[in-house]
Amino acid sequence: MFKSVLTALATGTTVALLATACSSGDPASATPAQPAPTAKPTVVLVHGAFADSSSWNGVVANLEADGYPVVAAANPLRGLRSDADYVRSVLDGVEGPVVVAGHSYGGSVMSEAADGQPNVKALVYVASFLLEQGETTSDLAAKFPGAQLGPALETVPIAAPNGGSGNDLYVKQEEFQRVFAADVPGDVADLMAATQRPITEAALNEPATRAAWKTIPSWNLVTTQDLAIPAESMRFMGERARSKTVEVEASHAVTVSQPDAVANLIDEAARSTAG
Repeated sequence: MFKSVLTALATGTTVALLATACSSGDPASATPAQPAPTAKPTVVLVHGAFADSSSWNGVVANLEADGYPVVAAANPLRGLRSDADYVRSVLDGVEGPVVVAGHSYGGSVMSEAADGQPNVKALVYVASFLLEQGETTSDLAAKFPGAQLGPALETVPIAAPNGGSGNDLYVKQEEFQRVFAADVPGDVADLMAATQRPITEAALNEPATRAAWKTIPSWNLVTTQDLAIPAESMRFMGERARSKTVEVEASHAVTVSQPDAVANLIDEAARSTAG
């Protein structure tokens, strides 16, 4: 009998508590808790040849204003595989999801570095190269007519780390704005020409061994006034990779001349792959 009385009391208490909670009018007691908003992915930016991380400055300002954490990697421009190893180490050091954007040769490096990286959710190719395994950056640059960068390059012999020799490539300063940055103000283009970082000839001729765009969703920004990479070549690579392609009327230096367009495409890639 004593046990039955305790059971009745306990049951009555539970019912009373439930009734009180349901009739209290406290919104917290009646509305399920909402999940916290998902944090935005970190955007890792990879510059190409004849440029440095400052070429992303306008893009970085746009992305950070929208709440994205950003890392602009210093691409060594020494060799495709070694450059990719370095960028992969940058990706390894980022916690959480990542969107990677590569400009020009930076796209070649990005494809190699991001392959097999589980935290990389999207790739954004900006006036860039989407190489297939076995292809070189030089192959794709020359695949279609219209590129005018080759004759504007200056070759400087260098000593290679292994004791051999090689060549660094620069864009001749007097040709820089015409072939690389035609829609950039003259004073800015002059600074870019003077501070450009060279790339080794070997890096442009080193075959790709990986193609991250085969397993990671990709976006492709085609610059229709580009004299470094023909727009037709960018379209071909984007179609082959089944990338979402956007075209803008810009020179090869689109990250400087139209940072809003570049940042908007990166934002679209991040939103489309969130979660």
